[in-house]
Amino acid sequence: MPAPYLASSLPSHEVAELHRLMTEEVKEVAIFFMDPTGTITVWNRAAEEMKGYTADEAIGSHLSLLYTDEDRERGWARHNLNEAIKHGFYKEETFRKRKDGTLFWARIALTALRDHSGQLIGFSKITVDLTEHKLLERCLKEREETRRILQAANAGMWTWYPETDQMEVSADFLGLLGHTHATTTMTLEQWMSFVHAADRPRVAENFDRARANCPAKPLVMETRVRQKDGSYRWFHVHADWYREKDDQPFALNGVNVDIQNLKTAGEELGQAVNKLKEADARKDEFLAMLAHELRNPLAPIRAAAELLRMMKLDETRVRKTSEIIARQVDHMTSLVNDLLDVSRVTRGLAELEMTPLDVGHIVTDAVEQVTPLIQTKHHHLTLDLSSARAQVMGDNKRLVQVIANLLNNAAKYTHESGNIVLTTEVRDGHVLLSVSDDGIGMEPELVARVFDLFAQAERTPDRSSGGLGLGLALVKSLVELHGGAVTCASEGMGKGSKFTVCLPLLQDQAKDIASLHEHSRSQVPNKFLRVMVVDDNADAALMLGMMLEASGHQVMVEYEALQALERVRAASPDVCLIDIGLPEMDGNELAKRLRALPATAGTVLIAVSGYGREHDRESALAAGFDHYFVKPVDTAKLAALLGDISVQCRSEQS
Repeated sequence: MPAPYLASSLPSHEVAELHRLMTEEVKEVAIFFMDPTGTITVWNRAAEEMKGYTADEAIGSHLSLLYTDEDRERGWARHNLNEAIKHGFYKEETFRKRKDGTLFWARIALTALRDHSGQLIGFSKITVDLTEHKLLERCLKEREETRRILQAANAGMWTWYPETDQMEVSADFLGLLGHTHATTTMTLEQWMSFVHAADRPRVAENFDRARANCPAKPLVMETRVRQKDGSYRWFHVHADWYREKDDQPFALNGVNVDIQNLKTAGEELGQAVNKLKEADARKDEFLAMLAHELRNPLAPIRAAAELLRMMKLDETRVRKTSEIIARQVDHMTSLVNDLLDVSRVTRGLAELEMTPLDVGHIVTDAVEQVTPLIQTKHHHLTLDLSSARAQVMGDNKRLVQVIANLLNNAAKYTHESGNIVLTTEVRDGHVLLSVSDDGIGMEPELVARVFDLFAQAERTPDRSSGGLGLGLALVKSLVELHGGAVTCASEGMGKGSKFTVCLPLLQDQAKDIASLHEHSRSQVPNKFLRVMVVDDNADAALMLGMMLEASGHQVMVEYEALQALERVRAASPDVCLIDIGLPEMDGNELAKRLRALPATAGTVLIAVSGYGREHDRESALAAGFDHYFVKPVDTAKLAALLGDISVQCRSEQS
């Protein structure tokens, strides 16, 4: 752009006077002129007010007088003048210094002045004070940043003026409540109308305490605040006292932070902790109960063992002692089996043999199992069965177990001579099986958790009802495995209980359900077998051997795997009962080696183990075992198996 110029025909002093007259009355804009060296020649009143120097102080001084010490050291005044000479015009926004040393933000425009010939004759400089503008700009920026922070934190601001009781509420806070108003002013009483009625006395007390302690303590509290739709949310409130000047009254500047989600999460966490505590308490009660139930049979077993150690026992006493031991071992085995069973089922490891089943047959089998207990307590059992034939797809053993458990539970908690009713009903593609009683009933709290593991009603110290609190948990898991549901209802203590199982009905019921497992055994006399027992537990091996000998079998007992391998080469047993947990060489490895020997390649191998997991059973069968028994061995089942083996051997010989 062309450089500005002034007429050169006027003397320099007249030019200066002309500059003064041009700028004298300009307000709020500092205007001054300089000669080509940068020395100030004209200084208007606005410059005096803005920079603090009088005309006498400024005129004759170099432009660098107005720069900060740092800019003077950098030679910034000369730099700016050179830029103006080079380009004709230079502008910037920066800090400038007043006479009193304070700084202000200035927008400057420096112009090089030339005559018609292009000769530099001086400079003009215009300065505008932007301090207030910059402060306003910064306030707006900070306000916007504050708004974003409040929005991100789900928070809103308010200010309370105690002397007037006025409350200035920001749009951020109102927005959290669903209102679209801008910042508004209301009384404290109006602000309190947003607070939940139950919280108002406490909130009002906090404001009164804050007023009394002004400005010593901040206001901190939590309260529920009403939204536009009428619902309430929890807010954390924190407010501090402030005032802009010492002669002004204090105001309370507060922030409300939405903590509804934190409250909800805290409540859920608290509920989860309470459930864990309840489960832990039930676990402790269960362990104490289990210890009690296991000690009970141990006492007569120990007494019987002591009695058998005595000399000269007659046959009758020995037989009764053996019966006691067998009965108590059966009881302990039943307890352990219940624990293992509920563990498998609740973890989804139980395998179901699904076949079409007649519900009437399930009920009949379940009633047959529970009849001894019902008769012992003189209960009146009523069967109210639907005339409609109902079929379901399920595992017969497990569904019988479900109904038997419900009947057994009813018998336990119904007083002698009480009433138990079992009903069946076909409805909406489902069959409903209900067991109700007029027994002790349940409180609502127990009804809500009756299917939880180890849940039980209060019982007397003698635990006369027995059991470990596993039955109903097992019922729920088994029913759900069959695609059904089970519910419980009770009107309260002393008013009985009702359990209802709902199972999906088998749609195609035209086919008659035939027995899938009936078979007849040939009435061939048993053949006594050569049986080898291999167990490092000498007592267990001897007792099992004695039982087998009493059944007529020829028995060999070995306590080590290597000795057993040597003996079978000459003995060629028909059956080997092998403990899995043998030292040095376990039962699975022994089975593999027996299968490799010609003398025992066709021998029936029966595993005996303290482990009842499906994985253990599968590992044993893979190693070469034909059958798998869990300790303590069910002698009746073992005898039946040996009978089948003897029949098979006789048939092969024939």
